[in-house]
Amino acid sequence: MELRETFNEAAELYDRVRPHYPPDLIAELTVLADLGPGRRVLEVGPGTGRLTRPLAESGCRLTGVELGPDLAAVARRGLRGFPHVDVQVADFESWPLPEEPFDLVVSATAWHWIDPAVRVAKAARALRAGGRVAVFGSEHVAGGTVDFFAEAQRCYERWDPATPPGLRLLPEEEIPSETREWEDSPDFEDVTVTRFRQDITYTADEYIDVLLTYSGHRALREDLRRGLLDCIRGLIEIRYEGRVTKRYLHDLITATRTGT
Repeated sequence: MELRETFNEAAELYDRVRPHYPPDLIAELTVLADLGPGRRVLEVGPGTGRLTRPLAESGCRLTGVELGPDLAAVARRGLRGFPHVDVQVADFESWPLPEEPFDLVVSATAWHWIDPAVRVAKAARALRAGGRVAVFGSEHVAGGTVDFFAEAQRCYERWDPATPPGLRLLPEEEIPSETREWEDSPDFEDVTVTRFRQDITYTADEYIDVLLTYSGHRALREDLRRGLLDCIRGLIEIRYEGRVTKRYLHDLITATRTGT
């Protein structure tokens, strides 16, 4: 099983515990793409619909292409009140594009899972001239309960063989924006980046549930995963009074389809 397929194993948990995106990010995206009734949107990797629902509330016609059938089922359940939304099960790389182009191609925390040899060119083919592409992820950066995340690395170094020694979170200003593929493409222009951040506080149980939605944690051998999560839980409960705060950074990268 590929790492990108592990999310489908925990669709209900993913929907329950993954953070919502910052409202100001959604507002910025809605304005940039001029979303509203009649606008056609293609969402790549909608998961359980974390981004889909607020976009659908604009009245746009939205098609989601989701690899995981269980994730898609949860998304459809939450989108029953939006008849103008269609979530299809397929991998974006081989999904046949419809004849009518889209006004916006968007992807949240899924773009990095799409084949780099395919994704930019296919996004360009999906868009009308002057249409927009918008992608963003969720990066864990230094902030929140800083000491906890430094101490937690000892749990990872003990239980996860892939953990480099001495790994530490970087501050926001040291995180580069991944714009090169858009800047290098002749099909796109006007590449922009807008940064958003949010701090979310978790109980020990809530934080463990979030970790169980990450592909790297799910791919660990069961005994190693159990040891890692027990180590982290104990650290939160004993050293941090049962609550820690995590800082997320979201880079909203947009570009305009060239042509007339």
